[in-house]
Amino acid sequence: MNKTEESALGALTGLSLGDALGMPTQSMSPAAIREAYGRVDTLRDAIPNQPIAPGMPAGSVTDDTEQALIVADLIINGRGHIDPVDFSKRLLAWEDDMKSRGSLDLLGPSTKLALEQVRQGADISSTGKTGTTNGAAMRVTPVGIANRPDDTRTLANRIYESCQVTHDTVAGFQGAALISTVVSLGVEGMPIREALEESLRVVHSMDSRGAWTPKASVPARARQAIHLSEEFLDEDDFEQHLIADCGTSVESNESVAASFALAWRFADNPQTSLFTAVNLGGDTDTIAAMTGAMTGACAGPDAFDAALCSQVAAVSHLNLPKAARALTALR
Repeated sequence: MNKTEESALGALTGLSLGDALGMPTQSMSPAAIREAYGRVDTLRDAIPNQPIAPGMPAGSVTDDTEQALIVADLIINGRGHIDPVDFSKRLLAWEDDMKSRGSLDLLGPSTKLALEQVRQGADISSTGKTGTTNGAAMRVTPVGIANRPDDTRTLANRIYESCQVTHDTVAGFQGAALISTVVSLGVEGMPIREALEESLRVVHSMDSRGAWTPKASVPARARQAIHLSEEFLDEDDFEQHLIADCGTSVESNESVAASFALAWRFADNPQTSLFTAVNLGGDTDTIAAMTGAMTGACAGPDAFDAALCSQVAAVSHLNLPKAARALTALR
């Protein structure tokens, strides 16, 4: 692999590892996580009463990785483009397959609402107008891999293609744009803190896409979260303030912001950023997946524990090098 492909593989590796590490703790409170697992610092089986993934084996990925790979496949087959009709069909088929397997890990609230409208015959241009959650941001990494950051207009168009159907709001677009731009900059060779700062500048310069909502600005919250990561030197203090002052819910202006704080604070130790993410409570798998995608793009796959990455690939049947090569070929 060349350096660009290595960086792309780092993004996909970090995404899948963060996702799998957060699988057993997702939607749980910090206290419930401590009671069930102690401090999570490796891949764990989900407890039988896990609210989203009961009893899932260690190393299993969730919708974050699976939907990102759907996006990757659509980009590769579309020579860079994502067809929104095909995308909606693939997501509906994915959820139907998950239901048939008895999984509770189904579509998120914004995606679910939009795709139910599609299933009932709605025009795709009319859906996604309330989608402010992180469903678009969690799956957007392949867009960043396949597109260079210097062509901002094309990058913005491709990001919008990936979120229009389900997250056609300013918050949905900005959350996806921040993650995708950091990944794109990382694949280009930029260190993580520079990439985080530059993505905030680039996304601010992009034309606003999507419907207005009264939710707080995602970039503004991301900047505030970075400040939190610098303000509190003690790790416990940092985590408590990130939970209380930033939030760890599925909303883009909380989860994307939290991932920025983690990537910034642990710029020199991406593996620790993932372990911290999955103990915060809330949308742990997605926060860790987004953090891993950004830090992995900048640091490469060797930034993460090789044994854990191999376990995730084996348990979840992933062929990430193939996707990385195909996506960078479009770049």
